[in-house]
Amino acid sequence: PGDIFINEALHPLAPIEKYRGSFSEVYLVRERKTGNFYALKCVKKKQLHHSNLENEIKVLKRIKHDNVVGLEDFYETRTHYYLVMELVSGGELFDRILDRGVYTEKDASRVIKQVLEAVSYLHQNSIVHRDLKPENLLYYSSEENAKIMISDFGLSKMADHGVMSTACGTPGYVAPEVLAQKPYSKAVDCWSIGVITYILLSGYPPFYEENETRLFSKIMKAEYAFHSPYWDEISESAKDFIRHMLEKNPNKRFTTEQALSHAWIIGDTAHNDNIIQSVGEQMQKTFAKSKWKRVINATVVVSRMRRLQLSHADPPAPAPAPAPAPFFFHLNVLVLKCCCMHLSFLFNLFHFLKCVCVYIYMYL
Repeated sequence: PGDIFINEALHPLAPIEKYRGSFSEVYLVRERKTGNFYALKCVKKKQLHHSNLENEIKVLKRIKHDNVVGLEDFYETRTHYYLVMELVSGGELFDRILDRGVYTEKDASRVIKQVLEAVSYLHQNSIVHRDLKPENLLYYSSEENAKIMISDFGLSKMADHGVMSTACGTPGYVAPEVLAQKPYSKAVDCWSIGVITYILLSGYPPFYEENETRLFSKIMKAEYAFHSPYWDEISESAKDFIRHMLEKNPNKRFTTEQALSHAWIIGDTAHNDNIIQSVGEQMQKTFAKSKWKRVINATVVVSRMRRLQLSHADPPAPAPAPAPAPFFFHLNVLVLKCCCMHLSFLFNLFHFLKCVCVYIYMYL
């Protein structure tokens, strides 16, 4: 429709409904000359945060890696930006895991190795992703041995000088130094990979709290545990790998090169037992399949922390629970509050209209 398909070399086939958003849509397109398929991301200029998109384009033009979703071309019109992206059709990481009958530590190790190789490449090119999380990890195709692809570089940063200060990311995956409003480095990506590894082996996140204040405090102090029975069958090598990735001190935290040399990644220490039942059950309880949401931006987190005057002191201990609490519980509370506000508005509107009708009936 309209001027969306502005390049005659591309033939539109169908919208990809899964990626339809408020300001962008993604279409499956075919290059007329070669017959190759691509994903055309159409972004509305109106109400768009231009700096994020411009930054993403600048980063994508600079990199090319087998495990990074590539930018093939870029166009611009009066109303839209158009990004011709490499077509990645295998689905999100967690969806694929939940659809499997067999899933092992070795499978998780292979996934993390590919992520590490891609992030190592980014770091070598002075690029920090800053928003690594499972929903940004996609399978290239539906084939069983398809490779993992990293996507969404909207928050990435070309850190030629190595140090950054802007708070950004997703709280469940963001490093302590970001929440503490300290200058940070590429080590924040390694922290995020540690969180992802933890989830891949248990089905739930290492930092979970219904209360935001306690959640942020736990992240900043790197307070997590390997709960029984979920971690009973997981190798000590995997736990050691996670400990090095979730190291609070960024200077002591594993780099991507160190992580790639760990026995759990390159050796035979990863167990080959099927853990799909325990991991799958926890994933379904904690995360809604195909409903991953970007939670509040870390900038909002920092402002909330200022309002709450969060200190490093230990908060009141929560009551022990037999199983991990849902990570996004607070979002459900927010939705409930919004619903109540809408109901209250409708009730007041109904009462007002009723009064108007009575007045008309009595006096007109």
